[in-house]
Amino acid sequence: MRIIRKAAAVSLIAGLGLAATVAYAAEDPIKTRQAIMSSVGAAAGLGGGMMKGEIDYVPAAGKAAIATMRAASLAYGDYFPAGSDQGDTAALPAVWEDRAGFDEKLADFAAAAEKAVEASGKEGPADVEAFKAAFGPVLQACKACHETYRKSN
Repeated sequence: MRIIRKAAAVSLIAGLGLAATVAYAAEDPIKTRQAIMSSVGAAAGLGGGMMKGEIDYVPAAGKAAIATMRAASLAYGDYFPAGSDQGDTAALPAVWEDRAGFDEKLADFAAAAEKAVEASGKEGPADVEAFKAAFGPVLQACKACHETYRKSN
């Protein structure tokens, strides 16, 4: 039960932290997109942990992870204006050189996240298998974009 509460708290804190950080960083697109990616990382960590059985699956936590991904998918692409390729960013020049390809990857991410939201229903996916089916494609969309448009760590 402690793991369940901790997972739910992490998800809630990540969501609230995203809102506060985005508001603070609104005038700096690099900081804003980094804040959004921090929330995506938290949601991916929670979701991945539940998919692997490292964290007990809880429908509400699954729904929170999916909702975080959906919110990020709707906003993220707005924070790559011309000139924001300079500075402390993990974005590769390919984002600006192949904007149509980047926008296509963002559309794939948004579509996968929307399908996951639809599959999650009111309470969240009923069990871990339903969660895997909904959340797995979202993670794959993230990975596909990172392969081309993000610097390797």
